[in-house]
Amino acid sequence: MSGTADAPYPSTVTPLQSRRTVHHTERLTVPWWSWLPALIGAGVLAAEIWLSAEAVATWVPFTVMFALTVALMLWLSRIKITITDSEVRVDDASLPFALISDVIALDAAGKRELLGPGAHPLAFVIQRPWIPGAVQILLNDPADPTPYWVISTRNPAQLATQLTARP
Repeated sequence: MSGTADAPYPSTVTPLQSRRTVHHTERLTVPWWSWLPALIGAGVLAAEIWLSAEAVATWVPFTVMFALTVALMLWLSRIKITITDSEVRVDDASLPFALISDVIALDAAGKRELLGPGAHPLAFVIQRPWIPGAVQILLNDPADPTPYWVISTRNPAQLATQLTARP
């Protein structure tokens, strides 16, 4: 039998994602210590709202502010870097290895220089200020005006090695 009513595809075909081998994955999460000041700020703001609105129940501003703070912190931690057999994916952007000409690991000073005075206006940048390192991926695509990608990472040397090890 080639498929069942429960399966959206025949049993001999696997989903595209399962056929890819993931060689590296990293999520650019916010640091653990940033949660405490964020929640304290939410508590202070909720207390101000509660004190100024007499008709509001005590739990409403605290519930809303803490829920919004948790949602914001999770949203800031959403970016994921994945290296598969054929491409590098950063969030929802993908870059085939055939378009990569070179990869440079950057420390905090190199990242600051590349994003500051040395920045190119058409560069693709995914940067998180709480992550000091980054990689610069130089592109070789005449049809694309983007000269390079700059991606924040906690392990720039490891990510650069993974990207240059691909054929």
